[in-house]
Amino acid sequence: MTPAQAEISKLIDLLKIEKDEDYAQYQQKMLNTSLEERRRQGVTWYPVVKANHFISTGERWTVELERTSHLEQNHAFQSGAVVSLFLGQDERDSTTQGVISFIRDNKMRIVINDDDLPDWIGDGKLGVNLLFDEGSYREMHKALMEVLKAENGRLAELREIVYGANRPAFKSGYDFQSVNLNESQNQALTKVFNARDVAIIHGPPGTGKTTTLVNAIKEVVKTERQVLVCAQSNAAVDLLVEKLDVLGIEVLRLGHPARLTPEVIENSLDVKIANHAYFKELREIRKRSEEYRRMAGKYKRNFGHEERMQRNLLRKEAKMLKEDADRIEQHITEDLMDRAQVIACTLVGSTHSLVNDRVFKTVFIDEASQALEPAAWIAIRKAYRVVMAGDHQQLPPTVKSIKAAKEGLENTLFEKAIGLPEATVMLQTQYRMHPDIMRFSSDYFYEGKLKTASEVLERTYAMELEHFVFIDTAGAGFTEKVKKQTLSTYNEEEAALLVKHLGDNILPDTSIGIIAPYKAQVEVLHDLIKDNPAFDEVRENITINSVDAFQGQERDIIYISLTRSNDKSEIGFLKEYRRMNVAMTRARNQLVIIGDSGTLGKDNFYNAVLDYAQKTGGYKSAFEFLY
Repeated sequence: MTPAQAEISKLIDLLKIEKDEDYAQYQQKMLNTSLEERRRQGVTWYPVVKANHFISTGERWTVELERTSHLEQNHAFQSGAVVSLFLGQDERDSTTQGVISFIRDNKMRIVINDDDLPDWIGDGKLGVNLLFDEGSYREMHKALMEVLKAENGRLAELREIVYGANRPAFKSGYDFQSVNLNESQNQALTKVFNARDVAIIHGPPGTGKTTTLVNAIKEVVKTERQVLVCAQSNAAVDLLVEKLDVLGIEVLRLGHPARLTPEVIENSLDVKIANHAYFKELREIRKRSEEYRRMAGKYKRNFGHEERMQRNLLRKEAKMLKEDADRIEQHITEDLMDRAQVIACTLVGSTHSLVNDRVFKTVFIDEASQALEPAAWIAIRKAYRVVMAGDHQQLPPTVKSIKAAKEGLENTLFEKAIGLPEATVMLQTQYRMHPDIMRFSSDYFYEGKLKTASEVLERTYAMELEHFVFIDTAGAGFTEKVKKQTLSTYNEEEAALLVKHLGDNILPDTSIGIIAPYKAQVEVLHDLIKDNPAFDEVRENITINSVDAFQGQERDIIYISLTRSNDKSEIGFLKEYRRMNVAMTRARNQLVIIGDSGTLGKDNFYNAVLDYAQKTGGYKSAFEFLY
């Protein structure tokens, strides 16, 4: 066994630990608790009423539900989650599964997995349970076993190269130059074209990682008939699909329609099938098959030999028509697959049956720094070489087991591959932040290598702004609290100060983001803004959310409420500095951080933030704004 195989073997064990922990948390919330307790935990909605049902894009039944009581309770539901819809409190006999396509406030839409709506959908009180996603773990384990057992062939070669046992190979002589890209972006494309095994695009905030990756894909499909494009999240895949479609590239987006954004639904397999020249014929045959099946199932009072023969003939005809329909659908899907220049899906989604037997020369993986290594190998198995893009100084992958994380599961394949300097290009010109905002992140996370594009320096501002501001609440008597239901931290005084400062300095036609690391603080801020008449004319320009929700986004002005304020200098997961890097690099023109130096100052990172604010003249005391 090679050292790389030993690492993969360890990874298999860590994945099992993670799955067991994930399932244990699910059981704690779901399987061993009452309906009332699950509702309180936020993993069940009950009761809900059916507000509507309709056939949505992709010929799928969608049920629209509304929560009519317990509206104040938080929940863990989100778009793309797999759920079970059930009738009444029994939950055993009348259930059907689906995927959430939309959720906001107390309304939810579920795309049903079955071909037909259940008969009981209008019979009484309905409920929705969050389900455990075991399929992803199964596919990751399967991929790791394949990587582990590979003794020769391309997969074994890539494993040894990524783990550093062998050096990656490159062609020579190809130098890509595009007037639409900057120097480091052109270097990245050159690396992609010359790489025989692996290429890494390291994209710090605002450096145009997505633009670079899309241009690389556009150029590669000119010489390769078809490529596979993946990412950890559906949102990242959809962004790539949207930009590739604008360039006129034929993209086929695989995945459940409920998980796709409206902007890319036309690229989905379901919609492309519905728009295919043969679909009308397919639908007619299916309709006839269903009619014969229904006729065969009709109840008859007198049921003798002739009726039995008639029923058998009807069933036989229905079966033959269904087989014809299946053949036509297979022909349509194969035609769509063959015509696509880009097959796009999530990493786990690359297990789709239409992709199983295909081998690609290149697989592109965006968000590779947020993907668990086992998920990355799912897609890499299908290709001769891999191009990964990401930034290991931003959001890490989500790992629920502390033990698995500490022992290496949170270390991504991107981080291992970035240790191959000959395969890596870091994008260095950023197009988002004012230099005063950029400089701290550049110095702390990127060895001072980032530089600001001339376009940013030439911006004109409605009024002169202090670009990097830290408002220190030390000594103001602010105190953090913990919400009993969710154990999430909040700080009402700090939230009120933030809202006052924003209200006193509001600018028209300016996009504003308010970021808090704790969900409870997000809720407090949201309540203060929504009922405040000072924001009536600009409320639509304000977004309030967690750090994770702001990944990949930017705003003219960003406020960050650090929330923690206590006598013990406890800062919890504010120690996840990569998350702070994401939060601090969302701002274009102004960054305002509010926090308690008495709590934060003993931490080296936050002490560096305070020092930088003083150095740039942006350090303020909360007492300047309290009265």
